[in-house]
Amino acid sequence: MKPFMGEDFLLSTETAKTLFHEYGKEMPIIDFHNHLNTKEIYENKCYDNIADVWLGGDHYKWRAMRTYGFSEEVVTGKCDPYERFLAWAETIQNSLGNPLYHWTHLELQRYFGITTPLNKDTAKEIWDVCNAKLQTQEYSIRNLLRMQGIEVLCTTDDPVDSLEYHKLLKEEGFEIKVLPTFRPDKAIAIEKPGFTEYIETLGNTVNRKLENVTDILAALKKRLQYFIEIGCCVSDHSIENNFFVETTVEEVDSILKKALTGGQLTEDECAKYHGYILSELGREYAKQKLVMQVHIGAIRNNSSRLFEKLGVDVGADGVTDMNFAPQLSRLLDSMDRINELPKVILYNLNEKDFQMLAVMMGNFQSNEEGIRGKVQLGSAWWFLDNKPGIERHFETLASAGLVSTFVGMLTDSRSFLSFPRHEYFRRVICNMVGKYVENGEYPNDVKYLGSMIQNICYYNAKNYFRL
Repeated sequence: MKPFMGEDFLLSTETAKTLFHEYGKEMPIIDFHNHLNTKEIYENKCYDNIADVWLGGDHYKWRAMRTYGFSEEVVTGKCDPYERFLAWAETIQNSLGNPLYHWTHLELQRYFGITTPLNKDTAKEIWDVCNAKLQTQEYSIRNLLRMQGIEVLCTTDDPVDSLEYHKLLKEEGFEIKVLPTFRPDKAIAIEKPGFTEYIETLGNTVNRKLENVTDILAALKKRLQYFIEIGCCVSDHSIENNFFVETTVEEVDSILKKALTGGQLTEDECAKYHGYILSELGREYAKQKLVMQVHIGAIRNNSSRLFEKLGVDVGADGVTDMNFAPQLSRLLDSMDRINELPKVILYNLNEKDFQMLAVMMGNFQSNEEGIRGKVQLGSAWWFLDNKPGIERHFETLASAGLVSTFVGMLTDSRSFLSFPRHEYFRRVICNMVGKYVENGEYPNDVKYLGSMIQNICYYNAKNYFRL
């Protein structure tokens, strides 16, 4: 029997062990999509206790605690931090097969040197050890990042954000690059409450009234230029419903006017507006040599009760089952037909879409710039960033594309302790590659395979994002 999460955790063959320990393990981390708080990085605070850093904003954990029956007061309310930690200890002991179990224990091992499994009986000892360390400067937020060898972080930022703390970190010369990501979802989601107010805010940010779609695009491009000056190399878009119907600028202006004056839009009208903005922005990203990330498949705020009580991003989002291949094809082609398709990373939240996306991206790889993997199948994301999800992603990409060009893992996290997820990912893919060799499906060329692992873990992303 193997030791619990020992040195060769998730590594089932000798080839896998060699690939991980000699090639993948020590590569720096480029985390090109997360939701970390830049202000907290700048202020370099220390956490009071492990409950705050683990449970303060992690809706993955909140979902699990609710499932185990803990009240909302314990999960997100104002209960005593130790009581919340005890609830988490009990929940995690009952999380067999859930990636949260492995992530939790990787974090205990890598940050705190704790190899004891967390449960109700061990909770007090682990609480005391973690808290004693967290309250020292050695465990400040910046030092937590340094512990994991972070080289680049790309946070998620709205076009109207000031990027104040990104600028301050850059001016200070902090050795970890903390770069903004341009995420204009609120300017695109014409069907959502607050759209009109947001367009007014965007106009105020650029000191002009936005009366038509040309104005909105000009404002977004102006803000994008500001983001680029601070170091932005990537954009991000969340697609949650129909997003592309062929249209004209005149028709989009009419749709926009209808929305801004309180009119009720049809689904097709919304899709026309979405697609027009996405396509125009994509062309601008190509011009500026930015990467365009497209996250597809979330259905948000399913529990209206929790939304009314707590707001967004509280663990009440899920996986939608929409079919979108024709729309995606037309969106990508709207940019590619005039050779203005940027580098694109396509992420799916529904497992059924792996094969479709892996094949779809092959239609748009043609370029004269020598870009390897110009269109990417983004890493297994959110509800898929677990062992079976990562394996399914890897197998699909290997069978329908070139896994050697893959730009690798991200955390998509709000937690400063989440970075051992990169190690988890690296162990899983080393194990996958090892199986190809051990099964006689690929030569035992460890030198080449080791370099491929290093590319997937680090160098591909470094080159793709021009870092």
